Amino acid sequence: MIEQTLVLIKPDGVKRGLIGEVTKRFELRGLKIVGLKMVQVEPDFSKKHYAAHVDKKFYKGLEKFIVSGPVVAMIIEGVDAVEVVRKIVGSTEPKGADVGTIRGDFAHISYEHADKKDKAIENLIHASGNSEEAKQEVALWFGIDELHSYKLSHEDHIY
Repeated sequence: MIEQTLVLIKPDGVKRGLIGEVTKRFELRGLKIVGLKMVQVEPDFSKKHYAAHVDKKFYKGLEKFIVSGPVVAMIIEGVDAVEVVRKIVGSTEPKGADVGTIRGDFAHISYEHADKKDKAIENLIHASGNSEEAKQEVALWFGIDELHSYKLSHEDHIY
């Protein structure tokens, strides 16, 4: 099934100069970037994006982190894009992420360490957790006029 999903390169990924490396991983897998922009997240928007977490203990640190610098937001499209992107990204806790995933190759922080430092876990990237969440996040982050339809040279082999 062809679907779209949201990916955010968080402030730590932007500050470390990993934008090209991250987008390359998705493109090499044959996925299509149909929306792409750099955004400075404001606290009110953070609350909308992380609505499910606003009342949790860790939210204050998460908001502080996500507003600390620009993020790169992109919409990735492809066959079972949500599941495929989650595999490319790796486990939410970088310490447990497999080598070969974005988090496994570029981060190693643990929940325990982040908690001791009373900060958000800097894990480079956000990817929608399931298809329903992806639909909501795509609509929150991008207007219909910001999404682009085009054909990749290898699409005949995929679709």
